[in-house]
Amino acid sequence: MANSTVLKLACTVVLVCLLVTAPQADATVTCSQVTQLLNPCVNYLIYGGAIPSSCCAGVKQVKAASKTGEDRRTACSCIQDGAAMIPGIDYNLVASLPSQCGVSLPYKISPSTDCSRFIFCTLATLFCYLLIIEQSL
Repeated sequence: MANSTVLKLACTVVLVCLLVTAPQADATVTCSQVTQLLNPCVNYLIYGGAIPSSCCAGVKQVKAASKTGEDRRTACSCIQDGAAMIPGIDYNLVASLPSQCGVSLPYKISPSTDCSRFIFCTLATLFCYLLIIEQSL
């Protein structure tokens, strides 16, 4: 019985490693698209106030277009790079924008976010939960 559990655990670890290191498809989201979609948000991110509906529409379109891990990494990096070039940007407003628009992102928008690391977080979390469930059976 113990050998069976060890074997299942080993197989799961190998599977996770294979999935995490699998090559990603090229990104279909470009920085130009992200910039264009989020441009209506700039005044809000500097001055606050009411969020324009066109801003939330852009946030939702960026989320919808970011289907692959590479897309999400590209969008994350573009948002970070773009935000860093806007004088007076309020990073608290930036971080809260997705939730204010009813969007959930797999990463926090912050200058300290490592956009290359969040791609597989959901996958790794799923396997961690599976391991916990399997061990409790």
